[in-house]
Amino acid sequence: MRFTLTAILCFLCLPADISAHPAEETLEELVVTGRREHLAGEARSASEGVVGQMDLSIRPLLRPGDVLEAVPGLIVTQHSGSGKSNQMFLRGFNLDHGTDFSTAIDGMPINVRSHGHGQGYTDINFLIPETIARINFVKGPYHTELGDFSSAGGAEIETADVFSNQLAWTAGENGFHRALAMGTLTAGSTRLAGALEVQRYDGAWTDVDEDVKKLNGLIKLGGGNDAARWQTTMMHYDNEWNAADQIPERAVAAGMISPLGSIDTTLGGNTRRSSLSGEYQRNRGDQTTRWTAYLVDYEMNLYSNFTYRLDDPARGDQFQQVDDRRTLGGSYHHHWNASDTLQHRWGVAVQHDDIGTVGLYRTQARVRTGTVRQDTVEETSLGAHFEAIWSMSPRWRTVLGARADHFRFDVDAEDRRNSGTEQDTLISPKASLIYRASPVTEWYASAGKGFHSNDARGVTQQFDPVTEEAASSVDPLVSSSGAELGVKTQWQQRWNLAAALWYLELNSELLFVGDAGTTEANRPSERWGLELNNFWMIDEVWSLEADIAWTDARFSDDAAEGRHIPGALETVASATLSAQTPAGWFGALRVRYIDGAPLIEDGSVTAHSATLTHLSLGWAGQRYALRADVLNLCDSDDRDIEYFYASRLTGEPLQGVEDRHFHRFEPRQVRVTLTINL
Repeated sequence: MRFTLTAILCFLCLPADISAHPAEETLEELVVTGRREHLAGEARSASEGVVGQMDLSIRPLLRPGDVLEAVPGLIVTQHSGSGKSNQMFLRGFNLDHGTDFSTAIDGMPINVRSHGHGQGYTDINFLIPETIARINFVKGPYHTELGDFSSAGGAEIETADVFSNQLAWTAGENGFHRALAMGTLTAGSTRLAGALEVQRYDGAWTDVDEDVKKLNGLIKLGGGNDAARWQTTMMHYDNEWNAADQIPERAVAAGMISPLGSIDTTLGGNTRRSSLSGEYQRNRGDQTTRWTAYLVDYEMNLYSNFTYRLDDPARGDQFQQVDDRRTLGGSYHHHWNASDTLQHRWGVAVQHDDIGTVGLYRTQARVRTGTVRQDTVEETSLGAHFEAIWSMSPRWRTVLGARADHFRFDVDAEDRRNSGTEQDTLISPKASLIYRASPVTEWYASAGKGFHSNDARGVTQQFDPVTEEAASSVDPLVSSSGAELGVKTQWQQRWNLAAALWYLELNSELLFVGDAGTTEANRPSERWGLELNNFWMIDEVWSLEADIAWTDARFSDDAAEGRHIPGALETVASATLSAQTPAGWFGALRVRYIDGAPLIEDGSVTAHSATLTHLSLGWAGQRYALRADVLNLCDSDDRDIEYFYASRLTGEPLQGVEDRHFHRFEPRQVRVTLTINL
């Protein structure tokens, strides 16, 4: 787990949206939250923190998923079109699209289980960054409130109750246009907040016009007082796009395509997500109770081709992945301060996925030519957790807890041999011991167990539809065990330092499979690493954040192919220099570096290092604001992501050629935003 320590940025006079200073009367209505990672006396482990809109709003963002890079050590990339979920990396995990990192928004889990493209698929393209109030994050399997997909940690994203009244228009290179309208109406204690976002983007690719058409909407109705509050939220997201996927290195070297080119120019997809959620919280003396409920209607069609003509030399290897589901769930949480020295936290959560269709189909230019697999799935989970926080003395406190999770998988497969029902239950104990050496320094020792669920289709599978051979099913729930030693400290209320030494074992690694475009259960693994995070408030204008993490990730068995875990980053470093002047000028320079990922198990092929720099500069007054973001400031041609596997181009041997496949950074581009506060 990574350890992070940064301080409260309350010294920065940034508005809820840094792109504009709201009028004074609006400022009185908005609660602006900065970064809080010190959390002395509050944190249960060394690697948890809070990031507020104050911090997020100053960051230049290439895509909505980049907001998750506010979690120190978390890297967000893309290997396909703008509408697809991002690829993520954390603590030596190639998280694929979210496996082993739990993400939730306003109480709704975002990781999609038994998904058509990948287990734990996390797509936050429906999130409007300006509506975020805060991101609460933790790392490692030490926190009882997190269940599935949380071995590496998790993030809870909270949207604001009140949005500033504003209109914003962004225009940029490569046909980028974005319009945003947001605001709040109040009547007594009741408030109605809304936001609408429309985006178009052609992309920077030479052979593919991304033709992104995205619509996001959010309406939030709420009210109440300090004793009780409630809210109901509706969200709708619709997106369609074309995709420039990863490409083989040999095709670029031979001059067949440019580094921004494509082999199959008919890839892409469309997705839609609609949700209705609600929350009620009651505060009564020393007790707080929170209920949440949600209903999500979701569809996705995704067309990919990673191996080109390896499996089907005549028609090509393009395939379509489909997911059509309804998800219903809710939770109950109770926090009770039993005394000045003892707190209790407990809760339950239930989720049911009614997956009408999850399928994999052979296609050519987005026209189906055959069915590989088509299933109907019912997946239900029930989880319960309890945690006690005991302040044994002014210097010592301990956190003891556990959670229990039960899953039921019911698969109705088109091939009846793969139909079936399975159940599994897992108990996960967790504990932390904290020593407060001084009012600004705490030491932490944490340990616990976590898990991720496997795809229901793999749990009941007896027959491989691709190879047409008998296949073994996978374990329904895969447990992990981890521990961490860390410290948080502060010097003169300006410099915050955090460090952590962590270790994690996983019973079964999930790895990307190029010819299926998904992940499969693999060998057991182990990881350990070091993390160092710094935040320095240089003066009333300037601040500097710097994070570095090093990880050693290995398979824990001695298989002949080797022990390196493909895609496991060894070194991650980032730094952000930001400024905010009393005259309204602001800016941020962010640099991110990654290195050392092996691409195959024997470690003989490794990914290239990659450095990405973004710059944001602007001025904000009470009525108007103007901002320019320069993305990929140095116009780096480094690679967002790399894989190594066999593919076949026209004219090559039938067995294909093993090669690097990569997706490079988008070239430098400038985006300018004008904001009007109403």
